[in-house]
Amino acid sequence: MKWVWNLIFLILFALVTFFGVGPLLLADGGWIERVLPAIIVLAVYIYLSYLYRKIVLDKKKTRS
Repeated sequence: MKWVWNLIFLILFALVTFFGVGPLLLADGGWIERVLPAIIVLAVYIYLSYLYRKIVLDKKKTRS
């Protein structure tokens, strides 16, 4: 069951990277057009990391 959660989070991180960081690298506007989405993408990464830690790693501790 752990591999399913790992796969789900791997796909989620890949989607955030593709649709979040990709446009940031290709943005041709001013600093607001780059910084504001960068903050949002960083917040999404932090939230996904928190969920991963809460769901996958805490389940591992309870089994041991």
